[in-house]
Amino acid sequence: MRLRLDDVELDYETFGDAADPAILLIAGAASSMDRWEPAFCERLADAGRFVIRYDHRDTGGSTTYPPGEPGYTGDDLDADALALLDHLGIERAHLAGISMGAGISQDIALNHPDRVRSLTLIAASPIGPGERDLPGMSDALRALFSEEQAEPDWADRDAAIAFLLEGERPYVGSRGLDEDATRLLVALAYDRSSSPASANNHFIADGGGEQLRPVSEIAAPTLVVHGSDDPLFPLAHGEALAREIPGATLLVIDGMGHEFPRSAWDDVLPALIAHTG
Repeated sequence: MRLRLDDVELDYETFGDAADPAILLIAGAASSMDRWEPAFCERLADAGRFVIRYDHRDTGGSTTYPPGEPGYTGDDLDADALALLDHLGIERAHLAGISMGAGISQDIALNHPDRVRSLTLIAASPIGPGERDLPGMSDALRALFSEEQAEPDWADRDAAIAFLLEGERPYVGSRGLDEDATRLLVALAYDRSSSPASANNHFIADGGGEQLRPVSEIAAPTLVVHGSDDPLFPLAHGEALAREIPGATLLVIDGMGHEFPRSAWDDVLPALIAHTG
């Protein structure tokens, strides 16, 4: 299904009964809705949730911009999530976001608290002001970022998919990379996008101008899910998030990195279903 705004189109999909409590799944940077796999969404729907997943701008079937030229800010990505809820006639929803999607979720909870029933924040770090001494990314990831990465010929499907698959490897934890499943995910996202290279625009887009407030002002019930092996946001980031948001609960997934692998579903789904009950 497709939502048409003034100059943007967003692809989305729903699972379950629209009369059930809504849960909006918000993907991370450079990620399409395909990362929220149908089997995961169906298990939530079977538990009595109306599940919504969507493609950010520059991913999947949504509007893309030229590589290196994002025509939007972080505030626009926040607004897209709210516009989708408006389009579906949903006043308040449970928000579940991973990485950048968790940042968007925190933004919405701070700036539009009346739209949020609960938050689930996966592989996230606190946004906004605060006195923190949090560890940086792993040495291996820092070394990777310091190297110039040669991009593939994006028109060469096999080369592009191989490149995207290798790009996943530095973020996984000790559970390892499910290569077959991940290859299918990145291939699906590649095939659905008119400009796969544009997904990297998320990393250079301006953050936007909304005034950030401390996450201690978040009033929504919050579940923080964090991997013990996260190389981008080490576990201390999730611990800080759970500590600063009043009443938040922390669920640590042993061996998970900066990712949401299938192997973690059986840990996360029961907690997410209970949290959104």
